Parts: sequence; C-alpha cells; structure tokens
Amino acid sequence: MNKPLVCIGGPTACGKTAMSILLAKEIDGEIISADSMQIYRYMDIGTAKVTKEEAEGIPHYLIDELMPDEEYNVMLFQKKAKAYMEDIWSRGKIPIVVGGTGFYLNALIYDNEFTETEEDDSFRQSCYRLAEEKGAEYLYEKLLAVDAPYAATTHAHNVKRVTRALEYHHLTGQRFSDHNAKQKQKKSPYQTAVILLTMERQELYHRIEKRIDLMMEAGLLEEVKGLLDKGYDGSLVSMQGLGYKEFLPYFAGEISLEEAVESLKTGTRRFAKRQLTWFRRQTEGLWINLSQKTKEEALQESLAYLKQCGIFEGNKKEWKI
Repeated sequence: MNKPLVCIGGPTACGKTAMSILLAKEIDGEIISADSMQIYRYMDIGTAKVTKEEAEGIPHYLIDELMPDEEYNVMLFQKKAKAYMEDIWSRGKIPIVVGGTGFYLNALIYDNEFTETEEDDSFRQSCYRLAEEKGAEYLYEKLLAVDAPYAATTHAHNVKRVTRALEYHHLTGQRFSDHNAKQKQKKSPYQTAVILLTMERQELYHRIEKRIDLMMEAGLLEEVKGLLDKGYDGSLVSMQGLGYKEFLPYFAGEISLEEAVESLKTGTRRFAKRQLTWFRRQTEGLWINLSQKTKEEALQESLAYLKQCGIFEGNKKEWKI
C-alpha cells in the first residue's frame, strides 16, 4: 500500500492552521507548510506564521528555513517536502501538508516533474529584473502572448508564477498550462486525502480584515521596516509577498499608512477569491464549509474522510502505512 499523505488547502484566513493542528493531534501527524512565504525568516506577522503556543507541540516544517533573499520555488518546495515526508513516515507518523499555495500542493500530490529548469536560473533572473524595471504587468503581457490559458489562472503581480511559466516555455517550447494538464492526469504515488476548507465569502472577508488589524497591532509595520533596515528591499521576490509590498510605497513617502493598510485588505480579499477559484478548478477532495460546521464537526467529518481514503481507522495505533 502507498504511504499516507494528508493535505489541507483553502484560502487565507479560513482556519487551516487550527484545523491542521486539531487533525494532527488525532492522527499522530506532523505538519509541513505549503506556503510560499512562511519559509522565510524575519517574516512572521505578515505571513501569519504559526506561533509556538498555537502549534501545541505539533512539529512544523518548511518554516523559518531560508533568508528573505534566497530563492524558493515549487521545485525546492517539492524536494524539501518529500525529504520531510520520508522522515515523518520513518517515525511511524503521518505527514499533513498545509497551505494556500495550491500549485505547491498539487506538485507534491502528483509528484510533478520539474527537472527541466533546476540547473540554469539565468532566464528566471532576467524575468525578475524585467519585472522590476518595467513592471509586473509587462512580464504578464509576455505570458499572455505565449500561454493565455495559464495566464488566466494567475494574477499579473504574481511575478514568481508568471516567471515560472515563461521559463518553462523558454526552455521547452511548450505551454506550462499543457504541462500542468498532463501532470494532473497522473495518479498520486501516495495514499492521499485532500481536505479543502472554505466559508461564506462575507465571513471570510471579515476574518481577513480582522486578521490584518491584529497584524498591525502585533507590529507588522515594524516587521517590514526591520526587513528594509536589514537591506531586504522591494526588488526581492519575498518582499513582493502580501503583507510586505503594500508598505513599500508608505516607507517611500508615496502613500499614507491608512492607504497601505487598505491596500493590504483589498489585495488579501482578492487573493482569497483567486485561491478559492484555483482550488475548485484544480484540486479534488473533501470540501468543508466552516461557516456551516463547528470545529468539532469539521474534525469528525475529516476523520471519516480519512477512513474512507484508507488512511486512518480511528485509533492512533491503527493507521495504515
């Protein structure tokens, strides 16, 4: 039998962290972050990184492992996550991969191949420079010209994803959307269960705005300033993440703090909407609407689903590996 893998996806602020910890305690699991930003040190508040208290003793991986100026992409995520999965299995536990970066989750679930671009990053770096010099929209227009279907699934300001698709086309002559479609036809090499969390849109938007207010109270502005003071400027891919790029114009004296915060709230709401759209189109699994379920109900539904998937039989000593 294939080794067990549990994935939890969904939009930002929907409750993935809390749900994953509840589930990990029930099935003796350990958590791997499938977030493209939580890997970076010094970026804690803006990425909603799990705290020691929130983790409740559950080990978390792919958090605080890279400096903000280091490269991180789906290939590195997949490689690192697979190494942690092997370690977790070796200790008789179940890996739970959690995050809102659906592209990362799918790459892991289906063991997608990314060998074509691992060695040479010169084209990738040229794309990053182009986005910095001429703007993200300019780079996005190039993607529209060669792969409109993939461009329709990503935002113009997501320089990392746009670059990845352009890089693949440059090196192979093929569209990244076609590559992804072929990879999606593959069967997962794992005994996989995917749990997708959602909630009513207005409730989600309210949670997003409340979370950002709490982030500001917790020192998000000081966190961004600290990064800038350390020399991590806006040209870095990490500094273009939500929660960071919105404050760069404020520190440049171009907008007010209120405008920066409102920009973050608006951008995060739009991001959550895109995440939901992506998961609905690209990922299959158990959908749980947390607006209609208590945490306990959601947990019990998840456990029943894991049993259906052949992963967990209701006793920590009886899971199948």
